[in-house]
Amino acid sequence: MMRALGVGGPSVDTVLTNPNTRPGLSLDGQVHVVGGDHEVEISYVALSLVTRVEVESGGGEYDSLVEFHKVPVSGAFRLAPGARHSIPFSFPVPWETPVTDVYGQRLPGMTMGLRTELAVAKAVDKSDLDAVHVHPLPAQERILDAFTRLGFRFVTADLERGHLRGVPQTLPFYQEIEFRPTGPYARGINEVEVTFVAGPTHLDVVLEFDKRGGFLMPGHDTYGHFRVAHVDADRTDWDAVVEGWVRQASERYSALRASYGHGFPHHQGHGHRGYGAGAVVAGAAGGLLGGMLLGEALEEMAEGFGDFGDVGE
Repeated sequence: MMRALGVGGPSVDTVLTNPNTRPGLSLDGQVHVVGGDHEVEISYVALSLVTRVEVESGGGEYDSLVEFHKVPVSGAFRLAPGARHSIPFSFPVPWETPVTDVYGQRLPGMTMGLRTELAVAKAVDKSDLDAVHVHPLPAQERILDAFTRLGFRFVTADLERGHLRGVPQTLPFYQEIEFRPTGPYARGINEVEVTFVAGPTHLDVVLEFDKRGGFLMPGHDTYGHFRVAHVDADRTDWDAVVEGWVRQASERYSALRASYGHGFPHHQGHGHRGYGAGAVVAGAAGGLLGGMLLGEALEEMAEGFGDFGDVGE
């Protein structure tokens, strides 16, 4: 085993035709395997997407390198000394793959790579790792643009381990893209975190608004879950749609303040919550979205609701 992948063993190098892609598309290229100074039996060659995910454990947080999509590209073959063997591939990128780049710029906090796995004599070499750039789908891009035009400034992005309740999520983590308002909404909103969960036909959008508190009033988180179709990406007034989402968060918060007064409910800390049973259909957004399908509406989250799924899943 030491000889198989050690000194004199085979080497592997993956070359991508283009490292730029989008969710639902593919990464194309070739895996080049070069024999060493002795003949070996290659068991398999596989490719996988890996990224860094934030994990909560024991009251703290740490980053973990997670492999979330693996595809074999070759079965067993014998490699003679010095021989060259090339394996063409078309690697499918999952729809839920997080976005790493917007307008050619890497989002701070995001990493993504395509790792090559070469197995020889029960030893596995995972040393080859190529950077991958995942650009947003048209609907994702339009929504991010709209937040920017409304005066929200991008802060950072990260991946949280866990599952969003009520969302058809298959990956063991979800992405949060954080914005902070700089315009008129800065008076009532500390920040908004945008999460996309894409599928072949539609995009689920989950918004978490961190609301500002006031005199004797605690801060508060407001959540929204909306569903939009990919076909509507280029025929929707996204500025109006996103402004409607933000306005609903502000109006619902104001209504709750008036209703509860100084007894306004709130949850402890800043966590990632599930949706309660009292979701209300948001008529205002429905009018803005027209034929788009709305998911759960903005709702208050009172103290006692749990996280989005179990962090330990």
